[in-house]
Amino acid sequence: CVLVLVAAAMLLAIPPAFADTSPLLEILSEELNRNFTALKAGDPAPYFMAYSVVDLDATVISAAFGAVQSRDRNRSRILDVTVRVGTPKFDNYHVIRGERARFTSPSLIAVEDNRAAIQRRLWLETDQTYRLASQRLSNLRTSRELSVASEDTSDDFSAEQPIVDIQPVSRRAIPIEQWAAKARKWSAELGRHSGVLTSSVVIMFQQETKHLVTTEGTRLRHGRGFARIVLTAQGKAPDGMDLATTASFEAEDPSGLAGDAEVLAAVRRVGTDLKALIDAPVVDPFVGPAILSGRASGVFFHEIFGHRIEGHRQKDESEGQTFTKSPGSQVLPDFLSVVFDATRRKLGGVDLYGQYSYDDEGVRARPVTVVDKGVLRTFLMSRSPVKSFPRSNGHGRRQPGAEVVSRQSNLIVESSRQVPEARLRELLIAEIKRQNKPYGFYFRDITGGFTTTQRRGVQAFTVIPLVVYRVYPDGRPDELVRGVDIVGTPLASFARIMATSDKAEVFNGYCGAESGNIPVSAVSPAMLVSEIEIQKKDRARDNPPLLPPPPTMPARSSE
Repeated sequence: CVLVLVAAAMLLAIPPAFADTSPLLEILSEELNRNFTALKAGDPAPYFMAYSVVDLDATVISAAFGAVQSRDRNRSRILDVTVRVGTPKFDNYHVIRGERARFTSPSLIAVEDNRAAIQRRLWLETDQTYRLASQRLSNLRTSRELSVASEDTSDDFSAEQPIVDIQPVSRRAIPIEQWAAKARKWSAELGRHSGVLTSSVVIMFQQETKHLVTTEGTRLRHGRGFARIVLTAQGKAPDGMDLATTASFEAEDPSGLAGDAEVLAAVRRVGTDLKALIDAPVVDPFVGPAILSGRASGVFFHEIFGHRIEGHRQKDESEGQTFTKSPGSQVLPDFLSVVFDATRRKLGGVDLYGQYSYDDEGVRARPVTVVDKGVLRTFLMSRSPVKSFPRSNGHGRRQPGAEVVSRQSNLIVESSRQVPEARLRELLIAEIKRQNKPYGFYFRDITGGFTTTQRRGVQAFTVIPLVVYRVYPDGRPDELVRGVDIVGTPLASFARIMATSDKAEVFNGYCGAESGNIPVSAVSPAMLVSEIEIQKKDRARDNPPLLPPPPTMPARSSE
């Protein structure tokens, strides 16, 4: 095979400065070369191999009611081994009847660049992965003879240009005591709010350095940081419903996180919102007009659209394949476009969590316009081709220890039908009156959501709001309500978007799917929809605590 010959030749083409700049990459490359050469004599022979090591340096501080609950510092290196046997046309990763391969599992290697220790772990993990790969290829060949041919007969693995890029990586010292003092202060203030049963302030810092070597010649080391403050308060309404409010701040570097005054303002908002929710009325199921804030509409698009245009779902016949045959067709209103841009680091001064330089298959990140003026143009692609889309566009992603599939990055919704937020509200009022509804809704904040994409289930989604208001058309003040979930089906929901605001908001979070939890961002303006369906949230049956809470300590005058 030409691919194998080129790969073997390129494997030896290591830059002169390589050994000086990354001892770990040198160890990985040497062992990859040795094992690939040895396994080439086997049957089946591998045509591609890769070693990936993610070096994680994480610090987590958790506090509640003015006291630090835990303070952890952990450094680890997680190895993933990829072995592909067969040919790029048909290999051990081939999917039949929705059965997806998993050959890798989290494997820790030494955090020191000790050649003997790392080589031994690489050797054992490679041997195990090769055995599993060979067995599955044999099973797949048998299954193929007994199964109906797939609709999509595209290859299992795409050819991509190898890249050598060894970026400098620096480790930042975290002043843990300073941040612990902040956590005490913020958690004490949060715990003083009426109605709070439990609460927490969690501060997280993580430095992530990714290393990748492949038999095609790719040599990568790149990294980034994650910093996050998460405020959470939980309470219980008189009818037993569990309630929670939250706020978070994200940045790539701790210096980019919000200052003390901004965090304290968020603490007060979280506590005040929780007390107001406890006293708020429960809503009944309803269908009618609503405004989704920018954060809410970002999650809305992530759940009902983003997952359905991930490339691997178009090839997997166990999936609903909502948009598989839609490229070139209108799938959204013509004033909306959707771009996934992993190269975008910031928006309006806010760091985006879904940014990266290279995906987890070593393909360079790039902006990808998935929908242009309502028309679907492409899918999010890893190195697993689908019909008419044979190449990756840099969206092969995974959590360490999982197999790569196509996943979202920075989802950015763009609109050509923008109005100021005040005008968007006027349009909502007008739509409530036109439909002769008693009220509409405004979804201010949201915590996340989930969706069903497989065809054996209902093609539906649920978005979980935190703070929701009823909006009356007669001028009455907005009314906070509780017990709301947004539900629906994707195709019907898109057609009901009427207009957007002229201000985008960012939702940063982690998305869990087949390849584990990965950092993502959703950027969107607020949206007016002519019709949205809400259902009652499930609630617990336990009453609030019978005992009165302990006395609240007075606030300190200074830290």
